[in-house]
Amino acid sequence: MSFIRRFNPVSMLFSLGIMFLLFVSRAIAGEADIILPDLSKITFNILGGVVSGDSLMYFGLFVCIVGLLFAIIQYKQTNKMPAHKSMLDVANVIWETCKSYLAQQGKFLLLLWVLIAACMVYYFAGLSHMPFFSVVVILLASVLGILGSYGVAWFGMRINTKANARTAFASLTGRPVSVVSIPMKSGMSVGLLLVSVELFFMICILVFLPKELVGPSFIGFAIGESLGASVLRIAGGIFTKIADIGSDLMKIVFKLPEDDPKNPGVIADCTGDNAGDSVGPTADGFETYGVTGVALVVFLALALAATPVMSGTLIIWIFFMRVLMILTSLTSYFINSGITTSLFGNKKKFNFEQPLTNLVWLTSIISILVTFWASYMLLGDVSVQYPGLWWALAIIISCGTIAGALIPEFTKVFTSTKSRHVQEVVSAARHGGASLAILSGFVAGNFSAFWEGLVILFLMFIAYLASMHASIIAIMPPEFAFAAPVFAFGLVAFGFLSMGPVTICVDSFGPVSDNAQSVYELSRIESLPNIKAEIKGEFGFEPDFENGKDYLEEADGAGNTFKATAKPVLIGTAVVGATTMVFGIIILLENMFGNVIASLSLVRAEIILGLLMGGAVIYWFTGAATQAVTTGAYRAVVFIKKNINLDKEEASIEDSKEVVKICTQYAQKGMLNIFIAIFFLALALSFFNPYFFIGYLIAIAFFGLFQAIFMANAGGAWDNAKKIVEVDLKEKGTALHEATVVGDTVGDPFKDTSSVSLNPVIKFTTLFGLLATEIAVTMPSQSLKTGLGIAFLLVALIFIYRSFYGMRIGDEKLE
Repeated sequence: MSFIRRFNPVSMLFSLGIMFLLFVSRAIAGEADIILPDLSKITFNILGGVVSGDSLMYFGLFVCIVGLLFAIIQYKQTNKMPAHKSMLDVANVIWETCKSYLAQQGKFLLLLWVLIAACMVYYFAGLSHMPFFSVVVILLASVLGILGSYGVAWFGMRINTKANARTAFASLTGRPVSVVSIPMKSGMSVGLLLVSVELFFMICILVFLPKELVGPSFIGFAIGESLGASVLRIAGGIFTKIADIGSDLMKIVFKLPEDDPKNPGVIADCTGDNAGDSVGPTADGFETYGVTGVALVVFLALALAATPVMSGTLIIWIFFMRVLMILTSLTSYFINSGITTSLFGNKKKFNFEQPLTNLVWLTSIISILVTFWASYMLLGDVSVQYPGLWWALAIIISCGTIAGALIPEFTKVFTSTKSRHVQEVVSAARHGGASLAILSGFVAGNFSAFWEGLVILFLMFIAYLASMHASIIAIMPPEFAFAAPVFAFGLVAFGFLSMGPVTICVDSFGPVSDNAQSVYELSRIESLPNIKAEIKGEFGFEPDFENGKDYLEEADGAGNTFKATAKPVLIGTAVVGATTMVFGIIILLENMFGNVIASLSLVRAEIILGLLMGGAVIYWFTGAATQAVTTGAYRAVVFIKKNINLDKEEASIEDSKEVVKICTQYAQKGMLNIFIAIFFLALALSFFNPYFFIGYLIAIAFFGLFQAIFMANAGGAWDNAKKIVEVDLKEKGTALHEATVVGDTVGDPFKDTSSVSLNPVIKFTTLFGLLATEIAVTMPSQSLKTGLGIAFLLVALIFIYRSFYGMRIGDEKLE
C-alpha cells in the first residue's frame, strides 16, 4: 500500500472530476428551481404606516454599515492604545508569521474551490441548463462566501495581534479592568464586523438579484463560506495544537517557564493562538451565521412554495430580526462597558469572568425582549388570519436565544477555574499524577455532554410544543405535516445566533489574553535597563511588574473558560441547523418523486445503515484530526530539542520560523486528507441511496454533537486545571504542574482541533449533500450511479487510509 502515500492527490482528483462530468446525465429539478417570492410585494403595517419588504431590507443594509463602521472605529481605537516598543515588536513578529500562514491557506482554498466549482458548474449548467450568466453569478456568490470567511478571519487576526500588546502593557498600569476591557473591545469589533458583513452580503443577494437566482445564489454563497470555514477551522485547529504541544512539552523536558524566549516553539504557539483560536472561530462563526439563514430560507422556499406571500413574510421577518440583533448587541456592549467600569474600575482584584458573563446575559435578555416586540410589529397583522402566530414564533426563537446564555453557564460548570470538576482534576493530578488527571478530565467531558445535551433537548422540546400551535401548523402545507417542528428547530438555531456578535466577542477574548501573556514574556520588559523610569516618563505611570503577570494569567484563565463556552453554542447551532437542511433535502425529494416521506422509517434498512456509517465517520474524523496534531507535534518537538540553545536569552528567528513551517506543513497535510475524504464521502454515499444518505447526515449531526461537547469540555477542564496550578496555587515547576501540563497536552487537540472542526464538517456535509443528492437522484441509470459511487468511495477510502498511514509518527525518521 505504499503507493498510496506517493501518488499525486491533486491530479487524481481532477481526473476523477473529468470522468464524473463526462458520465452523469441530465437533471429533472432541484436547487435551480428554488424560487423565492417577490419581496417588494410584501408589505407590513408598522407604527401606523405601510412599509414594503424591500424598504426593511434597505434599512438592514444601513444597519450593517453602522456595524462595519463601529468595527473599524474599534480597530482604530485599539491601535491608538499605548504599548511599549518591546511589546509592539513582539506583536509585529507574531502578525508577520500569522500573515504568512493565512496567505498559504488562501492558496489552498483556491485549489479546493476549483473542485467545488466543477460540481456546481456541472449541476447548474450541465444538468439544469441554466444560462451562462446565471451560472457565473452563482459561482461569484460562492467566491463571495469564501472571501467573506477569509476576510473576516484576516480582520480578526489583525485586530487580535494589535490588542495583544496593548493588553500586555495595560497589565502594568495596576488597573486590571483594562486587561479585561481591551480583549472585549477587539472581540466585539470582530463579532460585529462578522455579522454585519455576512448580513450585508445576504441582503444584497436577496434584494438585488433576480428572484429566480436568489435561491441558487444563496446555496452557492453558503457552500463557499462553508468551504472557507472548513479549511480555516480544520487547518487552524491542527496548526495551533502542534505549536502548543511542542511548546508545552519543552517546559517539562528543559524545565522552562511559560513562554520562555529560549523556546523556538513560543512564536509558533502565538501564531497558533490566532490561527486556531482567532481565524478558525471567526471563519466558523461567519459560516454558521450564513448557513443557518440559508437553511431556513431554502426550507421556507420549498415548504411554502404554494403560499409565496407567507413565505416572503417569514423570510423578511427572519432577516429583519437579524438586523435588530446587531443593534441589541451594540446596545448591550455599551451598557456592559459602563457597568464594568462602575463595578470594577477601581478594584485591584475581581473575578475576570464576571464582565463576560454579564455581557452574555444582558444581551440574551435584551434580545428576547426585542424578539417579542419585533415579532408583534411585523406579524401582528398576520395574526388576524393566524391568531397567536407572532408570539408562538417569538417563543421558539427565544428558546435559542436563552440557549446562548444557558449553555455557557453549563459549560463553566465543567471548565471554569472555579468549577468543582476542574478542581477535581487538580486533586487527581496531585495524588495520582498525569494518569488520574487525564481520567478526571474524561469524566468532566462525559458529564458535560450529558447535561448540555439535556439543555438542548429541553429547549428544543419547548420549541416543539410551541410549533404545535394551531397557527404555525396552519401555515404549513398539509402534505408536509412534519414541517412545523422542523421549522421550529431551524428557528432555535437562528435564536442561538441572535447574540452572534457577543458569542464571537467572548470567544475572541481567549486568543488575545493568551497572546498577551506570551507578548509580556517574549518582550523581556522587566529586564530592560531603566525600564521603570522610561515607562514613567513616556506613559505617565509607575509599572506594576509584581501584579502585572498575575493579571494576565487570570485573564488567560477567563479566556480559556469563555473559549470553551462558545464551542457548544456553535456546535449546537450546526446540529440544529443541519436538521433543518436535512429536512430540506427530504422536501426536495418529495417534490421530485413523491412518497418519500412515507418511506422514511427506522425499520428501513438503508436508514439504519446510514446511521451506522455517519457514526463511523465521526470517529474516523476525530482520529484523523488528532493524528495530524500528534505527528506534527512530534516533528516540532524533535526539531526544538535538537536546536534549542539554553545559553541564549532568546531563540533565533530562523528556528522559530522553522517551527512555524512544520506546523503549517502538517496542518495542510492533515486538512487535505480530511477535507477530500469528507467531500467524496458525501458524493459517494448520496449516489448509493438517498435514504441511506439521509441516515448518514442525521448520524453525522448527532454523533458529532456529543463527540464535540465531550472533547471540548474535557479539554477545557484540563487546560484550566493547569491554570489553577499556575495562578491560584503558584506551583509552577513542580510535579503537580508537570502532571497538569501533560493533561493539557492531551486536551489541546480535544478542545481546539477535533471538537471545533466538527462544526464546519457537519454543515459542509449537509449543505454539499443537498447538491450531491440532487445530482445523484437525477441519474436514470442505477448501475452508473453505483459505479460512480464506488469510485468516489474508493477515493475517500484512499484519503482516509492516508490520514493515518501517510501521517504516522513511525514513518518519520529522526534526524
